[in-house]
Amino acid sequence: MRTIGSAAARTAALCGLGFAIGACSTLFQNKVNLPPVSNQTLEYYPRQVKGYQNSYPPRRIVILRTADAREFKDPSAVDHAPDADGNPRIGVVLDREHQPIQRVYGQPLGPLVEDAFARAAEEAGMTSFASDESLDSALKHTDLDYVLQSTLTRCWVRKQRGPDGQNGPIWATSAEFAVEVAIYKPPFHTPFWHASSASAYDDPPLNNFLSGPEDDTSIYDEPGEVLSVALTRAVANTFRRPDLRALVLDDTVLRH
Repeated sequence: MRTIGSAAARTAALCGLGFAIGACSTLFQNKVNLPPVSNQTLEYYPRQVKGYQNSYPPRRIVILRTADAREFKDPSAVDHAPDADGNPRIGVVLDREHQPIQRVYGQPLGPLVEDAFARAAEEAGMTSFASDESLDSALKHTDLDYVLQSTLTRCWVRKQRGPDGQNGPIWATSAEFAVEVAIYKPPFHTPFWHASSASAYDDPPLNNFLSGPEDDTSIYDEPGEVLSVALTRAVANTFRRPDLRALVLDDTVLRH
């Protein structure tokens, strides 16, 4: 009887140990240890957007500093205050229960987007210059063909944990970037052309993510890289617009 009881006790103990290990393993898998803050570097990816390179005449265009007037419509963007150094909040990392586990910050957005427009204009075939002056001041120049003024309205990235795959947690990242653009012909204060340009980018594509872990293959590791893709597409697509290209090609530039 003692032997049978002892064996039963050992079996129960082993089962209990196995359950505890399984529970600990599940708890470990559900927990992702990330630092509370991530500082990301956004950048413009040259020539990622195809189809407009060198399609414009070599006109001279000045790019003014982009104004940051972002709207935070994403539910995850309720907390979008900058950090202690004034760096803008650009996104969040969420756990499986949609709870924030990391705040994402980037560099000042005004000069970043200004530089992106200058580089995109160069890709288009124009000669671009970045300037911190006001619109009124820029329109007084007699050696410029155009002045570009932009306002940033959306810039947010959300990285969300999904189901676990064979190699660990599966993540999906979504980014939105939108900007209002006005192009002027000096010395006139009425826009020569005005439009909005927006881009949303999901990594991996949302349809793949919803179909199951076996189809989830992300291209980028960092949320800042995904947001950089959205930034690049929104900025470059401004010059990819057929209506803007046609206006510039048909425009007779008057030299003063």
